[in-house]
Amino acid sequence: MSEQHFGGVDAAEVLSRVRGYRSAIVELIRRLAAVESPTDDAGSQAAVQAQLVEALQGMGYRVRRVPGLRSGGVLLARPTDRRRGAPLQLLVGHCDTVWPTGTLDEMPVREAEGLLHGPGTFDMKAGLVLILFALRVLRELGVTPPATPVVLINSDEEIGSPESGRMVRRLARRACRAFVAEPSAGPTGKLKTARKGVGNFEVDITGKPAHAGLSPGQGASAIAELAHVIQALHALGDGAEGTTVNVGVVRGGTRPNVIAARATAEVDVRVVSAEDGRRVEAAILGLQAATPGVTLKVTGGMTIPPLERTPRNRALWRTARDAAAALGLGLDETMVGGASDGSVISLFTATLDGLGAVGDGAHALHEHVVVDATVDRCALLALLLMAPVDQAARR
Repeated sequence: MSEQHFGGVDAAEVLSRVRGYRSAIVELIRRLAAVESPTDDAGSQAAVQAQLVEALQGMGYRVRRVPGLRSGGVLLARPTDRRRGAPLQLLVGHCDTVWPTGTLDEMPVREAEGLLHGPGTFDMKAGLVLILFALRVLRELGVTPPATPVVLINSDEEIGSPESGRMVRRLARRACRAFVAEPSAGPTGKLKTARKGVGNFEVDITGKPAHAGLSPGQGASAIAELAHVIQALHALGDGAEGTTVNVGVVRGGTRPNVIAARATAEVDVRVVSAEDGRRVEAAILGLQAATPGVTLKVTGGMTIPPLERTPRNRALWRTARDAAAALGLGLDETMVGGASDGSVISLFTATLDGLGAVGDGAHALHEHVVVDATVDRCALLALLLMAPVDQAARR
């Protein structure tokens, strides 16, 4: 393999073609971001999905829309001329955003000084556009990827993919590898080769009310117990290892002169490994009351697994690094605390995450895409789709 070739294609030509589409890429990101699609408004997904369907069908893809019960559903696209018996590779993204309808009034989509600003640009409508143009460039070059590209775009990822998760897992089991077009990390656009697992718990404490002045000894304070619980929970964290346990919401009591009969705590957990997740989950579910007369009820658990640097994921990372080198681009990796569908997909097949836009401000007012660096990522994705398939790496 020469320095300029990767997966049987000329890397320089791929990069040149992608850069030639700069204006078209920006325009499509702008159009998608101009259609507000908050997760909690299922009907809002239809307009952005219609644009995606049109683009995919224009490239010879058959698109199936799977409706959701509470979400905006899932788009699943396969090439009409796919080879029978060929392995499949997944391209994954989501069209929902965290931004409520009306955000565009105060935060319009705009391009300035090489940046494209606007709600949903970075997370992750730009990533969807990169998928479309990577497929388009390969089609124009007349090359066939060694594994059939299958595109999955869901509309409930921002709340943990409660409806689409089953389809995500089913396709991941069949795929030889998966590329997740979530935004990259940091100003240099690091790929996300590791993500923390996520857990959510609630501790419900029941005490005994009494008058705080007249008969305090007859009561049992749920809030006093909550203080013990908070300390016990935070002690489970390990900053050096990256495990965090955060009591983010507390409630309790009725009046200052009443011994509190009820208190609750809502807890967020982030772990770097499945083993650590099991340890922390067992400790939280096993909490015992330290205050006489008080009872605890703990519910919840680890909900999203960590994306770990497994051998097959490391092999896919090395492939990405080689593809970037063929393009003359720098590439680095990192771990992040947020979760994505990539964390679940990684349980079943080789997975590479963070292949979407370069930029900043996911879920923040300064959300934006760095246009030129993001366009170049499209070339990287195209080369990855052409990488030889290593079936052994699936194990």
